[in-house]
Amino acid sequence: MKKETLGTLLAAIAAFVSGIAIPANKIFIVNIEPLVFTAVRSVIIGTVFLLLSWWLFKSKAKKRQRFISVSWKYLAAIAVIGGSAAFFLYFTGLKLTTAGHAAFLHKTLPLYTALLAFFFLRERITKKYLAATSLMFAGTVAIYFSSIVPSELWLNPQLGDMLVILATLLWAAENVIAKKAMVKGETNFIVSFARMFFGGLILFGAALLMNKTDTLLALTNAQILNIGMSTLLLFSYVLFYYCSLKLINVSKAAVLLLLAPVVSLAIGAAFLGEPTPPVQLAGSAVILIGAYLAAGIKSEQRGI
Repeated sequence: MKKETLGTLLAAIAAFVSGIAIPANKIFIVNIEPLVFTAVRSVIIGTVFLLLSWWLFKSKAKKRQRFISVSWKYLAAIAVIGGSAAFFLYFTGLKLTTAGHAAFLHKTLPLYTALLAFFFLRERITKKYLAATSLMFAGTVAIYFSSIVPSELWLNPQLGDMLVILATLLWAAENVIAKKAMVKGETNFIVSFARMFFGGLILFGAALLMNKTDTLLALTNAQILNIGMSTLLLFSYVLFYYCSLKLINVSKAAVLLLLAPVVSLAIGAAFLGEPTPPVQLAGSAVILIGAYLAAGIKSEQRGI
């Protein structure tokens, strides 16, 4: 399979996993402190990627291949920005708004990512890409301005939406830093390890400072099971998405994630009883059209 096709397919799979994960996490996080929930998942996944990285290191050593590593400043930035701060803001926001709103607002990610990638990675932004992202942005705006009445499962949609947007801005910056590290020769496994493991340790430190340790020790069997299922979903998403980043432009990989909200919207409506105003449905259709256009865009950089 060609590099471009494989990278596109992996990004689409990541989007599907993300579409399932958002409404699932909406259920999982209802009775769990967001900081504890996020910290536990991150450290578990980070440990798995550490083992994968060690396996890759040993494999390269046996073949006497050079093991490339980048400056720790990249990995530290990925951990702080994307692995801790963004996760905390996102899950706090998710607890306050609907899964459908959170899914679509999170998928404004391609807009911020493309802008940053244009300036810092010299990725080419074609007219077709601009048309695709413009459609997606219009669909996202329609969803954002659709009215949602507060309920037991979405207590403060406006504040929740704002926190989700802030988290998305941080993830866009982290995506570009991660791609930069991979361009310099780092593996997607090491990047994923730094993001999840060190990000999780930072979140654990924040939990200690905020006296959340009692919450961690008091987790019930049901809560532990929920965290386990959420961890599996997140691991799958990180694995597929960061593998796609190694193969295609970060701007293209990010824009394909806009397929996820359609899945989230359907699940949220079917299982959580979330409202689906006509404006939100129309926005969903527009986003799908934009995603279809984006899938055919070839990854390339501008000339120096």
